[in-house]
Amino acid sequence: MSEAINVLGISGSLRRGSYNTMLLRNIQAMLPPGMTLEIATLNDLPVYNGDDEDATGIPPSVLDLVGRIRVAHGVVIATPEYNFSIPGGLKNATDWVSRVKQQPFKHKRVGVVGASGSPIGTARSQYHLRQNLQALEAYVMPRPEVFISIAETRFGKDGTLTDEPARKVVETWLKHFNEWVRQG
Repeated sequence: MSEAINVLGISGSLRRGSYNTMLLRNIQAMLPPGMTLEIATLNDLPVYNGDDEDATGIPPSVLDLVGRIRVAHGVVIATPEYNFSIPGGLKNATDWVSRVKQQPFKHKRVGVVGASGSPIGTARSQYHLRQNLQALEAYVMPRPEVFISIAETRFGKDGTLTDEPARKVVETWLKHFNEWVRQG
């Protein structure tokens, strides 16, 4: 794929001051030429309930997310780690997305990154998210990985990733992600 590629970034955190949304904004600022990234949040998705789905169908906010995934050449999901796993809002989003016909994640190139105050970053949640995406038949980039640990020391007050080693990791990851998506 030699054309410009459009990527959807999904923040798995609902917090206004989310390190994962900050990470996506930093990725957006570091994109290689020929790549764009639009950031989506999950704040408007209702909690999945099969009875509600049967009664009223799939909500417009879910259909909007599904449409954005479908048209993107690739997806980057930035996940925090809650209780050694992915946050409920992100799991809820993948549950809703799994309910549509013509699964939008099927064979979609996906990158997983994360930032956390934990000393090991988001390693456990990223592996759980990878398992979840496997069920949706996504193609998840295996390496390199981005685990921004002790995030409060890596970002400035304005949300800029100020830690130079972390910036280098993200730059390397982005180079590989660009190649990964273009292979698809």
